[in-house]
Amino acid sequence: MFGLLLYSETLFTSTVQTDSYAPALTSDFIRNIRRNQPVSSALETITPDLSSQQVGKWGSKHRNGWSFLGGSRVILQPNLQNLQQRKSCRVSAIWLPNSQIASSVFTLGTAAVLPFYTLMVVAPKAQLTRKLMKSTLLYVVLGLLYGFLLYLSWTPDTIRLMFASKYWLPELAGIAKMFSSEMTLASAWIHLLAVDLFAARQVYHDGLQNDIETRHSVSLCLLFCPIGIVIHLLTKAVLSSAEKTEPRTS
Repeated sequence: MFGLLLYSETLFTSTVQTDSYAPALTSDFIRNIRRNQPVSSALETITPDLSSQQVGKWGSKHRNGWSFLGGSRVILQPNLQNLQQRKSCRVSAIWLPNSQIASSVFTLGTAAVLPFYTLMVVAPKAQLTRKLMKSTLLYVVLGLLYGFLLYLSWTPDTIRLMFASKYWLPELAGIAKMFSSEMTLASAWIHLLAVDLFAARQVYHDGLQNDIETRHSVSLCLLFCPIGIVIHLLTKAVLSSAEKTEPRTS
């Protein structure tokens, strides 16, 4: 019996797989055996102590196993739920700044173009309006903002989504998936602001050169740029036709 206990003690000491608690558990086991307690009673004394240790604070679970051949083992099982929660937290922390950047640039770009449209509609012939609409500084700013958002939104799948068909042509499903990202959507909005303002500027200058009313056309260019261009061309054609049909006075 004494040889069996010594053999069990040796197996227990060599097979405990925890680093920081193995010496304490082994000494407790030896102390209980020396008090002439049965092996099962000694294990029952040690098991609550082991269960009370905060093994789970590293995101894992443990269970105990005992056999005279294999000794006592502490098996660590990863807590997948905790790992998934931590992974989702890291993903949220990564994407949150990009979302804030997209929202800020979206607001900044919208606010930047509104004064130019206001001047072209309220005071189209004012000297300040003429001077500002000749400047190209705003287009440089919008171009830089667009390039910045394009850099942040670009992924290895962007080209594949843009040219998804076998003929390297865009498909609506791929474009819709690409614009599901807030960063990509914000970059597209800055792109539209720059193009619409450039078109409105061309309409405005053409109206000044040919003495044509452009307030309605410029207003439409803000939200419906192609329609604004068409309305300006129609206005120009109607006025030109009216001038030709007016009777000449001697």
